[in-house]
Amino acid sequence: MTLKTKKITVSRGTFNVRDRENMDGRPVVLLHGWPESSYCWEGVAADLDPNLRVIAPDLRGLGDSERTLDVKAYQKVELAKDVIEILDALGIRDFFLAGHDWGGIVAQEMAFLIPDRIKKLVILNIPVLANVKGAEEVTKAMIAMRYIPYWYQYFQMMPGLPEAMIPGKEREWVSFFFGRKGRDGSIPREAIDEYVRCYSIEHTPATGASYYRSMALDAPRWAGLAGKRFSMPSLYIYGNEDSVIIPANITHLEDCFDSIQVEQIKAAHFLQEEKPREVAELMNRFFK
Repeated sequence: MTLKTKKITVSRGTFNVRDRENMDGRPVVLLHGWPESSYCWEGVAADLDPNLRVIAPDLRGLGDSERTLDVKAYQKVELAKDVIEILDALGIRDFFLAGHDWGGIVAQEMAFLIPDRIKKLVILNIPVLANVKGAEEVTKAMIAMRYIPYWYQYFQMMPGLPEAMIPGKEREWVSFFFGRKGRDGSIPREAIDEYVRCYSIEHTPATGASYYRSMALDAPRWAGLAGKRFSMPSLYIYGNEDSVIIPANITHLEDCFDSIQVEQIKAAHFLQEEKPREVAELMNRFFK
């Protein structure tokens, strides 16, 4: 059962959405990260329970959704409100939710905003916002690495630099982040081609960078989340060959969830594209 692509216009803007459109199915909402789009879930969706209605929006500024130049719109709580409004427009009340990379942060923001509507939560390779002790462990590890794995974040925070250097080099820019897994075909070439196409859309170097430029605006809210817990049953799927999300990120998770299950698979950061069947199988078992 394939995902159909459609545009949805709500008060917050116009968004591209992939949807199985099996209207009687239990909804599962899948949120992508950077520099991807909702296309990254195509492989997982192929092996998800056909009784699930898969809904995967392109987040603001990426994929084929609108390119907003106001950095404030990329605060992760604002991106969460975008997704909630899309789901309201689709008539979706209760749902399962999964998010990878920045999509995992947006999923967490949604879980704090509307916990009663999210029946189960899946997070893939991204920090847990309320994990204070884990963040301390990550800081120690990154100091030892001189924060080199975060270089691309600092690059994108520089005013005007991505806008000046990425246009015309979109393939080199996007392909770099998929590394050997992209070069050897572990991550499909057509997926990378799709992200290059989307990154070539006007203003994307700026809107993609806004995910990182807005972190200073996110920080005060995130600081206030210390001690908060996720009430819904949750699953963390960790690709344990990631160089950015390191093992320290998944320490102390029991402090943040009423119910948390952790599963590791042999994969790098883009685990849902490298090992889509394994990710789908873990989700299917968890959602049952």
